[in-house]
Amino acid sequence: MSAAVDRLVEVVRLLREHCLWTAALTHASLVEYLIEESYELVEAIEERHPDDELKGELADVLLQVVLHSEIARERGTFDLDAVAEALTAKMIRRNRHVFTSDGALQPSFPTTVEEIITSWDAAKREEKTELAASAERDDVLPMAASGEGSVEGLPRHLPALALADKALGRAERRRALDGAGPRQADTDGSALAEFVTEEELGELLLDVVRAARFRGLDPERALRRAVRHMPT
Repeated sequence: MSAAVDRLVEVVRLLREHCLWTAALTHASLVEYLIEESYELVEAIEERHPDDELKGELADVLLQVVLHSEIARERGTFDLDAVAEALTAKMIRRNRHVFTSDGALQPSFPTTVEEIITSWDAAKREEKTELAASAERDDVLPMAASGEGSVEGLPRHLPALALADKALGRAERRRALDGAGPRQADTDGSALAEFVTEEELGELLLDVVRAARFRGLDPERALRRAVRHMPT
């Protein structure tokens, strides 16, 4: 790592040793800060804050990664180097349209986004198959057995609109791989209707997300923007 990153890790380590508040931090107690800092970064990006502010928000998110890594190092499990190594291996494994299995560059690269998505999805499916096989050998119930379909493997703490958007996108890619076109309800949002119950409201919101995807819009960002501009 660079000298700047090495110094950051050293400073965090010294804080854990000599600052009672920092020493008391745990993975669980840091969750609220990770969420807060992530959304502050999102706000800086969406509202086009100056680069110095963007840099500061990125630094706050990086601090969360370093803190979690340091807490794990103290347990003797992994450190920031191991996190970086895991990420590098994942990027090579998932982006096989760019890298060979040993990390070298491919002789040629896809010319369309569709080819890249197909390659990425194929790599993820292979990982999932290998994970399921490993879990079966270890007598562990694989995630695929949970029957959760398009939301399987997605972070459950995502905001609901973002979760719906990602789940719908995954379902669309699966249908495309199967040679099926998008369902009508996935494109035109024609099923919008009045609601009385929360179940009906949920279906309405899901149709709004479907319609947004069809128009190339981000429902989560759109709602955040609308809330920020609400009259006081």
